[in-house]
Amino acid sequence: MSIFRYALIFMPTTERQCLDCGETIHGRADKKFCNDQCRSNFNNQLNSDSHNLVRNINNILRRNRRILQQLNPTGKTKTSRKKLDTLGFNFNYFTGIYQTKAGNTYNFCYDYGYLILSEEEILIVKRENQ
Repeated sequence: MSIFRYALIFMPTTERQCLDCGETIHGRADKKFCNDQCRSNFNNQLNSDSHNLVRNINNILRRNRRILQQLNPTGKTKTSRKKLDTLGFNFNYFTGIYQTKAGNTYNFCYDYGYLILSEEEILIVKRENQ
């Protein structure tokens, strides 16, 4: 038996605790969790706070796009601000802005955009593939 092998067999081990549940871990020296469920739970808890904001914003953007798509089956249509508000559209969230040479500003939710024509009238457009 080599000296190296002898050292590995008789090395003192310290008891390690699972980072999620605190149970004693058996197995590899670099193991941090007692099972896959504890590993998943620990990582989900670690990332949940930072991802909640992003998840909520993405949900708003997807809802906005879905509303624009629903109201604009032809590619270009006019609707009322009241109708958008009733469906839950949030004018504070969009993915991009397009300024025309004429000075009009379109706000886009992915591939669907809108132009505020007046206090009550909104033009909805669909961006063609670029």
